[in-house]
Amino acid sequence: MFIQTEKTPNPNTLKFLPGREVMAKGSADFADSEAAGRSPLATRLFAIDGVGRVFFGADFVTVGKTDATDWSVLKPQVLAAIMDHYTSGEALLTSEGAAETSGEQDSDVVAQIKELIDTRVRPAVANDGGDIIFRNFEDGVVYLHMQGACSGCPSSTATLKHGIENMLRYYVPEVQAVEAVD
Repeated sequence: MFIQTEKTPNPNTLKFLPGREVMAKGSADFADSEAAGRSPLATRLFAIDGVGRVFFGADFVTVGKTDATDWSVLKPQVLAAIMDHYTSGEALLTSEGAAETSGEQDSDVVAQIKELIDTRVRPAVANDGGDIIFRNFEDGVVYLHMQGACSGCPSSTATLKHGIENMLRYYVPEVQAVEAVD
């Protein structure tokens, strides 16, 4: 198994590409070792001193490091943990989280916002090792949750305000602003 690595715009994260599907549907973000309990791979990665965040995308794993750790020390350990996971045959997640459903049909505006995010924003953000999830639209403000390499990235505010906000305001006149939420 050959695992490629790519830099991301966030200097504290690296994107690891194992050459196979990681998540069949959606994504999973683990902010700490406590949240990693439902994933054997995330648990393995958090056992490495210096790992601060783990994110799973369709075909990649993004790992965030603590500021005090150097990638030259951490990267070989992360590669070994990912390799060990895939050779073990263990499942990525031991229990699927319940899908969030509101029980209501989206308004036309919300449906248009989600469509733009899914088709124009998420693919570009996934290339950088992250994901952006729609949370809410209220009083002209779109609330988005940033995951993976996007979480804590120095350029994420510029991406959010100058890229995503401008695009959404252009296509959806009801949008006045875009805000990040945890």
